[in-house]
Amino acid sequence: MHIERLDKASLRGRGRLTLLMGCTALVALQPLAAVSQDGQAAEETTVLERITVEGAGGADDDARSIVATTSTGASKIPTALLDTPASVSVITAREMQERNVSTVEEALRYTAGVSTDFYGSDDRYDYFKIRGFDAYVYRDGLMIGDPFGGIREEAYAYERVEVLKGASSTTFGVSDPGGSVNFVTKTPKSERFGEAYISGGSYSRAEMGFDFGDNLTEDDTLSYRLTGKVRKADAEYDYSRDDEKFFMGGLTWRPSDVTTLSIVYDHLNKDGVPGSGGHPLGTDFDRSRFFGEPDYNYRGTNRNSVSVMLDHDFGSGLTLGANARYSRTDSDFGYAYISSTPTNGSTTASRAFFGNDQSVDDVVLDTHLQYDTSFDGIDSRSLVGVTYQRTSTDNKNYWGAAPGIDWLNPVYTGRPASVPIYQSLKTDQDTKALYVQQNLTFADRLTVSMGLRNDWLDTDQTDRLTGVRTKGDVSELTSRFGLSYRWTEELATYASYSESAVPSSLTVEPERGKQYEVGVKYQPLEFPALFSAAVYDLTKSNITRTDPVTNLQSAIGEVRVRGLDLEAKAEISDRWSLTAAYSYLSSEIVENGADGNEGNELAFVPHHIASLWATYKLPGDGRRGDMSFSLGGRYSSSYYFDDANTVSTDGHVVFDAAATYKLAENTAVEFNVANLFDEKHVDYGGFGANFYNPGRSFSLTLRQTW
Repeated sequence: MHIERLDKASLRGRGRLTLLMGCTALVALQPLAAVSQDGQAAEETTVLERITVEGAGGADDDARSIVATTSTGASKIPTALLDTPASVSVITAREMQERNVSTVEEALRYTAGVSTDFYGSDDRYDYFKIRGFDAYVYRDGLMIGDPFGGIREEAYAYERVEVLKGASSTTFGVSDPGGSVNFVTKTPKSERFGEAYISGGSYSRAEMGFDFGDNLTEDDTLSYRLTGKVRKADAEYDYSRDDEKFFMGGLTWRPSDVTTLSIVYDHLNKDGVPGSGGHPLGTDFDRSRFFGEPDYNYRGTNRNSVSVMLDHDFGSGLTLGANARYSRTDSDFGYAYISSTPTNGSTTASRAFFGNDQSVDDVVLDTHLQYDTSFDGIDSRSLVGVTYQRTSTDNKNYWGAAPGIDWLNPVYTGRPASVPIYQSLKTDQDTKALYVQQNLTFADRLTVSMGLRNDWLDTDQTDRLTGVRTKGDVSELTSRFGLSYRWTEELATYASYSESAVPSSLTVEPERGKQYEVGVKYQPLEFPALFSAAVYDLTKSNITRTDPVTNLQSAIGEVRVRGLDLEAKAEISDRWSLTAAYSYLSSEIVENGADGNEGNELAFVPHHIASLWATYKLPGDGRRGDMSFSLGGRYSSSYYFDDANTVSTDGHVVFDAAATYKLAENTAVEFNVANLFDEKHVDYGGFGANFYNPGRSFSLTLRQTW
């Protein structure tokens, strides 16, 4: 990654100098005189010398700090968060370790505008929404897809998680208007480092992991990194398991000061279960009670990926960046769930079997050229790029009635001989995209950011049950425009407009989104921190709904969300650090076809979301080692389970806690508790069964670093 900034103002004060050098990615650059054919052009144009910094976060140290200052989440041009005309939150590796994050949902729990866990003990996918909408996920700027229907990502593979709020199709491509999540892969460093840990905890959990690397050559031209974890565990309900094997290995080659090539291979294998199957309506059983079918209860994942990342500096402000990834994923699940609870006094609930088999081959690559220059007091950063993705998916779904179960005297009936298949689709999709981005900074204060992108999606789908073949092609142009103004070195305000597009089916127009946003950001120079506030108005239109006139699927739906996001990440002193967030959301179904839901609120969108995680560090005094204590709280107001607004959950608060004790300089014991007071509420329900939120869990970890 390359970060640059033209330094024209001197810094005053020790605090400012320390923060600038140690915590920000705005590296001071010395201008070089541009080579020109005439002297006048040489005086008017300055080409910025580029400094190459390793690590996805630039000068950010994601392994040691919860505060990030740069990101590529809002555009493919690395930009200081203070100068980015959008709301971007970054969860660093340090924050994930501090909170003992093991899933994407856990990583996002303390982020403004993000709601998680709204499907309770349904453990098939990563469930989260940003500003009221499902969010697409990306890895190193390359599409992964919609988490609903995908696999649960391994958070330990990533150096950071970047959350962009609002429409973002001009940056990454297909996405919903609420936002996007970009995972940044751990890659080798040009230094020796490492950690290893062993952990145990609730639900018979036993886990070990490692993440280390070093140089293979004395001149730092070749480095490696190995990351992995193995877990043997159960879930919180009977007849469950939560086993995992993960390994990732990477090599980075630096043949010169201007070229970096990284190759990363990772393998993810999970052997778990899809969920508890739900609890009958009107009951209050312990979370451990299981009303599914033990012999038909599986969730498997096997994925192998190879990623290639290339950066090259041609000099004179011109650089090349290219990322590519191939992945093969095989996944399946099968389970029995409660489909309805009787209302006639019977204690026998109806059940159904549901299963899925899926295989996905995916090739995706992105290449872009960036040119940076300066003229007449204007810093210019221009980028043009192309993206290509080829995805081949084989998906089969099975469903059928299952024997009922008496919840007062459950008797399991065993694995079914077969479950009827109701859908079998073979889908091939080619995606091509061309995009341009332009940042102009005037007098080191006003930054104008613009972007255009056109995506072409060609889809060929075959229904293997009927033999029917359907083709579709989509061409979507999206744009983004933003202004950011630095009032001081610490304070900036911004305004932006952005668009999104996502196909809904082969025969209906794509769903489109647009967002207007204004905000303010404050980054004090005296200590590492970033405070932000934003208000927004976003609309998603062309939503596929049943047309009341033709009774056919048509792009006639429209929904709207308006809101406020407040967020703070700060290392206030050597002892205190905190992450705080609050969001207000007001959602409305503007048009919804013939179902009569106009004027209602969107399902799973609470009016209020708030969270606070605070850490206090107590230095050792010689007789004992360093200690730290953390306490967190997460609040969500009530939300509806359906767009008809007939059933809802209650508001709730969940507390988390953590403590660390250093046994030696590089050895520590960590204790984490999620849902400290075992708060119990219904995350999802009202339709045959209820699904509770995750219960209390704990872990004790011994970690060695070097």
